[in-house]
Amino acid sequence: MGLFDDLSQFLENRLEEFLRNNPHLELEALLEQLRKQEEDTLKLIADLQLQEKRSQDDILTTAQEIQKWHTRIAKAKAAGRVDLLGAAQQREAALLRQGNQLWGHMQGIKERITQAKDLLRKVQQRRQEVQTKASQAQAQRSATQSQQRFETTGWWNSSNNNFSGYDELEDKFRNWEIEDELEQMKRKKGK
Repeated sequence: MGLFDDLSQFLENRLEEFLRNNPHLELEALLEQLRKQEEDTLKLIADLQLQEKRSQDDILTTAQEIQKWHTRIAKAKAAGRVDLLGAAQQREAALLRQGNQLWGHMQGIKERITQAKDLLRKVQQRRQEVQTKASQAQAQRSATQSQQRFETTGWWNSSNNNFSGYDELEDKFRNWEIEDELEQMKRKKGK
């Protein structure tokens, strides 16, 4: 198994290195993972809400049964039917226990819904943060590519800088500002 472990470790290291060299891909993978988690959480919430509705229906049915047996107990007392009274009271007590269990179950479902909604908010917030970082990385990549194209063409070094509207000082400041911004981005990226 040592060979497989070594190969696995090698591939993990290569993947990590690749992602470090291509942070935008790591952000895209994270965004996809967050989208999937958000989708799964929405499905969970919908499922829990369906369970809550069923639980409420069961509670309502049980409450109606309790009410029916409560009425029967009153009738048996009024008629002096002691033989029916004890059994009816036991049935009502069993239904009350069942109702309490159903109520507890529904409360548990409500708690899970609240937790799932909190999770959804956190996932959506995290996804927004990652989306912002991805947009910034895209802007940085675009700026870097523009700078590289700009440096590759070397048009500012040409001796023919006397065309109308050209401002050499403006051009020098723009280049300096771009280089400064790129350096700041590299420092931030390095942290």
